[in-house]
Amino acid sequence: MKILISADMEGATGVTWPADVLPGTPQWERCRSMFTSDVNAAVLGFFDGGADDVLINEAHWSMRNLLLEQLDERVEMLTGRHKALSMVEGVQHGDVDGIAFIGYHTGAGTEGVLAHTYLANQLTGVWLNGLRASEGLLNAHVVAEYGVPVVLITGDNLTCVDAEGYAPEAKKVAVKDYVSRYAAICRPPARTAADIRSAAKEATALAARYEPAPGGPYVMEMEFDAEHLAAAATVVPGVASSGERRITYTSDTMYRAIRTFKAVTTIVSAAVEEQYG
Repeated sequence: MKILISADMEGATGVTWPADVLPGTPQWERCRSMFTSDVNAAVLGFFDGGADDVLINEAHWSMRNLLLEQLDERVEMLTGRHKALSMVEGVQHGDVDGIAFIGYHTGAGTEGVLAHTYLANQLTGVWLNGLRASEGLLNAHVVAEYGVPVVLITGDNLTCVDAEGYAPEAKKVAVKDYVSRYAAICRPPARTAADIRSAAKEATALAARYEPAPGGPYVMEMEFDAEHLAAAATVVPGVASSGERRITYTSDTMYRAIRTFKAVTTIVSAAVEEQYG
C-alpha cells in the first residue's frame, strides 16, 4: 500500500502569520521543525496502519521547506518546484492508494488562518462549478480523476470543516483553532503529533483505489483584487473575462483545469506591482 502526502505549511502546528511561512525569515526557520513534525507524525501513523510506502510531495511556496533529516528513514520526499500536478504530483502514476493533505488551509475570501488559494493576496475567490473552492477541494477533484481517495486532512478547525465538503469520510485533525486570519489558539507539537499519528493510523484503512468516474466539464471562475490582473490572465488560451475583476474557463478534465489554473496564477503573479498590486 502506497500513501502520498501533500504537505502545505499554512495549516501546520504553530503557524499563524506570514513570516511563519515565508522562506528565509527567522520565524520560517523556527516553524519548519513544527511543519516537519506534523508530516512525520502522519508518516509514522501510516506505517503503523500497514502502509508499505509513503511519498511526501512538498507543496508549499518554494517546495523546499521540510527538514529531510528529521523524517522517518522509511519515507521518500519529492522536493522542489515545477511539477506537472504541483501540490498532488505523484498521484498520476497509478500506484497511490490514498492521499493525505497535511498542513492545509481554507480558501481565498473565507475565514481561516492564512486563508488563500495559491496566491497569497491577489485572488479573492475561486469557484469550481459554482462552489467556492479551497486548494483542498481543487486537489481532491484532481486526485479523484485518478481514483485516489483523500484519507486524512490536517490544518485549523475551519479547514477540517471545509474538508467535510470534499472528503467527508476522511480523518481530520485540527492542530489549531481559528481566531483571525493571523491568529489562532495553538496546541503544542507534542500533542498535535500524537493526534496526527493516531488519525493517520486509522486513515490507512480508507486507502483503496477506485474506478474514477468521468466528472467533467469543470467550470472555473476566479476573482482578483484588481482589474489589470484579470486582464493579464486572459492571455492564457481559453480564459475569458466574466466581469470587471473576474475570469472564467472550462476544462473537460481536472488535469487540464488545474494546469490552466497554475498558468493563470503564474501570469498574475508576474503582473503584480510592488506598491500598488
